[in-house]
Amino acid sequence: MASAGGGLTRRRGGARVAAGDDQDDHSRVSSPSLRNGSVPDTVFTGEENGHKIAYDPRDISESAERSKQPKLTLMEEIVLLGLKDKQGYLSFWNENISYALRGCIVIELAFRGRISMQKDASRRRFPLADRLIEVIDDTLTGEVLLDEALKMMKSSEKMSVSSWIDLMSGETWNLLMIGYQLKQVRERVMKGLVDKGILRTEKRNFLLFDMATHPVADSGAKEEVSKRVRNVCTNRTVILPPNVWLPEDVEFRYLRTICMVCAAYAANVLENALVTMSHEARERAFAQVDELLTEYSQWPFARRTGGGQAIGANLAQAVNEEVNKAKDRELQLEVIAACLSVFTRLDSLL
Repeated sequence: MASAGGGLTRRRGGARVAAGDDQDDHSRVSSPSLRNGSVPDTVFTGEENGHKIAYDPRDISESAERSKQPKLTLMEEIVLLGLKDKQGYLSFWNENISYALRGCIVIELAFRGRISMQKDASRRRFPLADRLIEVIDDTLTGEVLLDEALKMMKSSEKMSVSSWIDLMSGETWNLLMIGYQLKQVRERVMKGLVDKGILRTEKRNFLLFDMATHPVADSGAKEEVSKRVRNVCTNRTVILPPNVWLPEDVEFRYLRTICMVCAAYAANVLENALVTMSHEARERAFAQVDELLTEYSQWPFARRTGGGQAIGANLAQAVNEEVNKAKDRELQLEVIAACLSVFTRLDSLL
């Protein structure tokens, strides 16, 4: 909307902040110069009407980062795999998925370069899951759950990977730590998928009460996730062609997919992507994921080099290439391995 005085059009990207943050001098709702009524230095002239357009340079950096991220977070992929398409809800009896989703939050923050292992040589004396993690970049991601977890990690003392997953899951007897629990994660993930047009919201009556459900509105996203699962679990050569959900310029495409498959295994929703396969093929797929979880729950990754008719024979090389391109991010990849090591404990309860 053009102002009456100087023909200035204001524009801000979709930056999100929690309620109450608008009083903060560092708020991301608007820049201080706009709140004071002055014109910021960052303006350009529109081509159509010649009006000046004000923008925040943080929008540019946010857009550049989002272009390197997949359209679906790991949490959303796991929820889609577990969701009953027509009924629009997850199994009431699956307790593992809640814990696995908290682990996916930590993995996603590591992939996005927000957290890493604390740089301390003595950390190697401890198991991966017991090593301390720290926030190295507190820039908001635009994903509500990720930003909430990031703020908690930033404002608290340094804790281990397993401690954070436990605390965000509410698995603690310490009442002073109960405030770190992330609540209604499943519902919030599904509402995010509604915002992305993949699910829709309906009301269903369950005997004594009404409950909001989220049936699938666009099956393309879920089918793509299921196809990637079957690709990793059954093909000798795993190829991940770029698509709208996993563009070609996304970082760590193969490692991300391996983490998604392992998280689905730990969350007890993997079988939903394998229902069209024979019993023998499903058994081979589960054995393949079990091997992947073992290999990638160590740091450095214990990647085997497959050959002959082995499933995923090229995965080790593909992940090697991704890791070699990110030598400066090894502490972040170590966090990912630590989360997968936590999943191995969860898997033992299946």
